[in-house]
Amino acid sequence: MTDYKIHIIDTQYHGPLPIATFLVESSKGLVLVETSAHSTLENVKLKISELGFDWKDIQHVLLTHIHLDHAGAAWCFAENGATVYLHPFGYNHMNDPSKLLKSATMIYGDLMDYLWGTLKPIPADQLVIVEDGEVINILGLDFKSIHSPGHAKHHIAWQLNNHLFAGDLAGICFENGVVIPPCPPPDINIEDWTNSIDKVLAIQEIDTYYITHIGKVTGDLIGHMKKLKKTLKEYAEFLLPYFQNQTDLNQTVQEFKRYTMDRLKAEGLSVKQIKDYEDSNSAIGSVQGILRYWGKKLGAPQ
Repeated sequence: MTDYKIHIIDTQYHGPLPIATFLVESSKGLVLVETSAHSTLENVKLKISELGFDWKDIQHVLLTHIHLDHAGAAWCFAENGATVYLHPFGYNHMNDPSKLLKSATMIYGDLMDYLWGTLKPIPADQLVIVEDGEVINILGLDFKSIHSPGHAKHHIAWQLNNHLFAGDLAGICFENGVVIPPCPPPDINIEDWTNSIDKVLAIQEIDTYYITHIGKVTGDLIGHMKKLKKTLKEYAEFLLPYFQNQTDLNQTVQEFKRYTMDRLKAEGLSVKQIKDYEDSNSAIGSVQGILRYWGKKLGAPQ
């Protein structure tokens, strides 16, 4: 078996929510899991250089999903000749990102370039679709694709021996053990997410999660995922009456924000941590994502 080392790279994203990429170093070369946003590329290049490598030598990139904070710089590595491995449902958007770029620009407006940068097409012959359970051997390392919908329908968690690159499957983690489910539209599905959690927990050899927002979780993985499932369920239950009553969106966001801030304070997060989390527009994203989930599940309120 090829030996390897995993480097966690904090991309120094200039938004409030930290983003990591993971550089897998082996004797045969480099593999990058996640690319972060295009706007963080210079930071990523610098961090890779500080580790003693040239970012242009990275010829294999694994994406957990195609959201901009995870895959926004994939095209830059592809321009250097890298092959990009991804979920079948993410292929079209990476090959032709025009719709994704248009949608994001409509949301972020003048802040689009500052927050996320841009997107460019990745040629078809540099995109590799990976099916659920498929194992791909890269530089002597076996990466197993675990399709894990819930946060996004195009989500993959990548298993490398006892390590799991969890993307957003395992939530947003904080140093004191608090874990929060990121719930942006359009794909949030509570049942799918719960099933995906159970799916990875059933893989007994996994003892470490690498989480894009941000860090490394070892030890009580069952406890970590149990907290995530509980919070996900309670978020959805809290917002159900607002969906049923068709409550004004702004009111719903403000009340959900108070609810989540009280929870986070009770769980021990600092004032700054709570403010940073809320500054990432998490409340409005989660409200829109979960209300959309209820709409799909229950249909329009009567």
